[in-house]
Amino acid sequence: MSNNSVDGKTLRPSQTEAPPSSHGSTTATAHGEGRVSYQSWRDRDIPSAASRRQTTNSLDAGDYFVGPRDMAKHSKWPFFLRMHGSVLPKMILPLIVVAIWSTAITVISEYKYELKVSNLLLTVLGFVVGLAISFRTSSAYERYTEGRRYWSQLQLVSQNLARTIWIHTHERPGDIGKQDLLNKISALNLIVAFSHSLVHRLRFQPGINYPDLKERVEYLETFAREAESEIPKPREHGKFKAAGEYLGVSFAESNPRKLIKQAKRPLGNLPLEILNHLSAYVESTISNETNSVGLYQNQAITSVVALNEVLVGVDRVLQTPLPVAYSIAISQITWVYVMMLPFQLWDDLRWVTIPGCIFAAYIIIGIAAIGREIENPFGMDVNDLPLEQFCQEVEMDLDFLMSNPPPRPEEFFSDELNRPIWPLSEKSFGNWMTRSKKDIRDALMTKTRSTMRMRKSFAVPRSEEDEKLHANLHHHQEA
Repeated sequence: MSNNSVDGKTLRPSQTEAPPSSHGSTTATAHGEGRVSYQSWRDRDIPSAASRRQTTNSLDAGDYFVGPRDMAKHSKWPFFLRMHGSVLPKMILPLIVVAIWSTAITVISEYKYELKVSNLLLTVLGFVVGLAISFRTSSAYERYTEGRRYWSQLQLVSQNLARTIWIHTHERPGDIGKQDLLNKISALNLIVAFSHSLVHRLRFQPGINYPDLKERVEYLETFAREAESEIPKPREHGKFKAAGEYLGVSFAESNPRKLIKQAKRPLGNLPLEILNHLSAYVESTISNETNSVGLYQNQAITSVVALNEVLVGVDRVLQTPLPVAYSIAISQITWVYVMMLPFQLWDDLRWVTIPGCIFAAYIIIGIAAIGREIENPFGMDVNDLPLEQFCQEVEMDLDFLMSNPPPRPEEFFSDELNRPIWPLSEKSFGNWMTRSKKDIRDALMTKTRSTMRMRKSFAVPRSEEDEKLHANLHHHQEA
């Protein structure tokens, strides 16, 4: 965090790497003595993602089929052999149904009565199914990209607001300056809390009792805090219910809004209440004139408004799914097409109709399943957005920002490693300070001329014939 010190001196980035201990550990000492490691606090038993349990490198179903996917992990398997992120688990039961159905139709057609229809029906239905699946997939991916766009905006606005507070909000002299510093740190922590609370809101997780949220907001007087004792605790799923969720059985899926519906007290809107506290802080900086420049005041207020836009935008994406009439019609059209396949393929393929129908069903139903999975980009499916990682990025960026006092140009520009006229001159900032202003401007002009000569050297040399042609054209233009 900000202003860690050793022997009264402020730590610098070069001092944030702890020396190895006798056991090879890189954790900091208990009282913060000596140099500390930025990662040392993460060694405590605090999970980085409250909504997703920490998985290992095992082959458990929880590692493979529960998301969101860890973007930091890399797989060397070809895409067509990968299981992590595939919709195959949710395709098992539909493919079994198709296999049984196509086998029954094929057996009856071979031994009892020929059940076949014209291939013209396959062509007509195929066109309709293609349009329906294309519409479903494109609308789902549009929602997915829009959700990612809002989280990118959240990261951008968080960085801008944090920089405005940390750099342009001054600390008054004396003990009251210590309060100003702690207020700035608390305000930046609220920005991080906003991102985490937004994740829990998008996943219908009420209250504040989450490892990544509670310590950040429990001192705020909010509806979520007051209702915490009345919120029922989620129950552990049984083996059959968990297996049904892995396989995509709709009867095994719980209502994601169950905890919200069972709450006995108003839950409020925690991200919005955090923004209220941030606005109050911005107002206090304007009142006590620690932020006295109108431009920076406007930047801070505009950033809070932009965070509110993110809140409303992601709520719109979440609360506006594809109309249920479309979802029902597309599902029915897809299944009618798949169930008609054996009748149209048997006359040409005979026993190959069975694997042919299975492969066709995997393609058609699989693409529809992908659209259904990414329709809500904020969920817990493998292919959903890794919101916990986005929150960690915001938190780490703000931690880096707070790790040093606001930089002073007279200090970092005058460093001996600063070479203003490089690569023309290797002289440092201090050396150029001993020269006249005219010498500096002459050096800049020399640097410009050298750059132009360098650019000319990159040009392809003209042949003698091209030179003559160019000379003639130039002569005619002058004439």
